[in-house]
Amino acid sequence: MNNQRWLSQNFFAFFFTWGIFLPYWTGWLVDAKQLTVSEASLIMGCGLLARAASNLFFFPTLAKYVNNKNLNGILALGALVTALLYIPSTSFTSLFIVTILFSIFYPALLPAIESSAATLVQQNHVHYGKSRSYGSFGFVIAVLIISMLTGVFGKQMIFWSMIVGLIGMLLMQLTATPKVLLAVPTKEDRKQSLSMKTLWKVTGFPVILVILILLQGAHASYYSYGYIYLEDLNVNPLYMGMIINIAVICEILYFMKADTLFTKWRTSSLLLLAGVGSTLRWVLIFLFPNVWIFVFSQILHTLSFALAHYAFIAYLSKTLPKEQIPNAQGLYSALAMGLSTAILTFLGGYLYEISPGLSFLAMIICTVPAIIIILATRKKFQY
Repeated sequence: MNNQRWLSQNFFAFFFTWGIFLPYWTGWLVDAKQLTVSEASLIMGCGLLARAASNLFFFPTLAKYVNNKNLNGILALGALVTALLYIPSTSFTSLFIVTILFSIFYPALLPAIESSAATLVQQNHVHYGKSRSYGSFGFVIAVLIISMLTGVFGKQMIFWSMIVGLIGMLLMQLTATPKVLLAVPTKEDRKQSLSMKTLWKVTGFPVILVILILLQGAHASYYSYGYIYLEDLNVNPLYMGMIINIAVICEILYFMKADTLFTKWRTSSLLLLAGVGSTLRWVLIFLFPNVWIFVFSQILHTLSFALAHYAFIAYLSKTLPKEQIPNAQGLYSALAMGLSTAILTFLGGYLYEISPGLSFLAMIICTVPAIIIILATRKKFQY
């Protein structure tokens, strides 16, 4: 199979499920499983902690012993099996346990695919942005489908659509895989990637990771409470999907041009622009609590998320050897996409019950320090 096509299809398959999980899962726990917002936020926050631990330890360790194809297959199967455990679960305790198990397998699919992408970019000159845009497109399709299905059949369709998506993700692993991703790691490879400690010796990497922990963690309230926030604004469920998709459509447009756009910009400049865009996004939602400002703020997702994420992927491909990419992706997914988001989800849930706007404004406690760190270190570390 064409390497570019393989990567595009896998991004599409995963982000189709992500378009179900990210915007709707907290709402599904509240509506279908009869949890309170605070109970659902506690479960999802602990799930993020489990995701962080999985991406930090489980995923990198597994990546040292199996090839990329088998790695994706194991994670997809584990995600499907644990998701099915939600069916008999009705109590807070059982839902808590199932979410922890699910969070060990399902979110680890993202760094697994991103590691494959970084390897293909590095060794086969695949265009990352072009393939990643298919992932965003899959997200858009999922959100639109869920909006229509829930409007007609109810909130239970969120769960069943997730099951169908995970089955599709598992079936994707049966297709032909690029040869470079079929190589089983050798003892020598494991020695070179044995420890994450060497990553901290790479010039600029620790600083960049801290910045990304702050910038990506700042999306916590949006990811966990954006759907509920639109409900509180009395938005029709059919239009919710359209509003959420504005951010992803802008993301698609950026990723389609990312391989040629901003090519001469330094990593620090990209991250600085992302930090400014993110700060503006959360301040606007706080100052103007209405649907139209929220719609406008969705455009800034291109800066707050997509630009920061692409900056990191480009940095990895240019700076790190193939053997260290899974470790770097594990750290990024665990700390930037998991742990920081988990901590801020707890904070956001507490503030949301006081005032929804405060939940979003609180995210600038991450974005403003990120901007300061970039300005203070960009010359010293030349990133």
